Amino acid sequence: MTAPDISQVPVFILCGGLGTRLKEETEVKPKPMVLIGNYPILWHIMKTYSYFGFKRFILCVGFKSEVIKDYFLNYRAMHSDFTLDLSNDDLKVHSVDHSEDWQVTLAFTGDLTMTGARLAIAAEKYLGDAPHFAVTYGDGLTDANLRDEFAFHLAQNKIGTLLGVNPLSRFGEVKLDGASVIAFEEKPDLKETWVNGGYFFFKRDFASYLSKHPSCVLEKQPLVELAKDGQLEMYRHQGFWACMDTQRDKEALNDLWNRGQAPWRQSLDAPYPCPI
Repeated sequence: MTAPDISQVPVFILCGGLGTRLKEETEVKPKPMVLIGNYPILWHIMKTYSYFGFKRFILCVGFKSEVIKDYFLNYRAMHSDFTLDLSNDDLKVHSVDHSEDWQVTLAFTGDLTMTGARLAIAAEKYLGDAPHFAVTYGDGLTDANLRDEFAFHLAQNKIGTLLGVNPLSRFGEVKLDGASVIAFEEKPDLKETWVNGGYFFFKRDFASYLSKHPSCVLEKQPLVELAKDGQLEMYRHQGFWACMDTQRDKEALNDLWNRGQAPWRQSLDAPYPCPI
């Protein structure tokens, strides 16, 4: 069987949540539009997929969707020199200062819809005849090789694959001898504890699991049932992964970016465009 053209594999990004734990930012914008450096975290996620060959994106928008729509409607203008004749709105673009060749679909999936339902709504409209598709959230960054994860997914021939990550603990660990404290370990590695990193690949058959639960959270009924059926595999990644849940997370990611030590950027050799 011929492998799918990776540039045509749809990537569904869940962009519709309220971001309640990041209220400092999400009072005025949806969480995927919170900036890391001069770029929304959504852009960083898309840039990572693009580096590995994925070019077709379906953004499942909801809360403050107009902010995301405005960003992409104005993307070309914000990266271009142009002349605008204000008498008739005639626009002449002189140069475009970005390398993106993405196809971006913005699918409104409701203001308060759960993640599984968002995916089901968007997939029904925009999956088309694609045999496989990718799914991720609009708030997680990684330096995982997504091309390799997709190849693993195809080789396993199961309905679903998730990225398993091995993050540091958020808390220091206290070492004990009986009741006596003997040492502290700052943010220990969770070793063989694997968690869901939120970068998925699915066969189109996964749509049937979503349709059984029309108002569902993706990680609950659909993935639980997929696992029970023996149809969910894990691609292990021991490199960088981080989720931006809180203001503290945002500050930590910005610190990495501003110091030039962001692992998800260091893995990319494609040029980054000028800031928006």
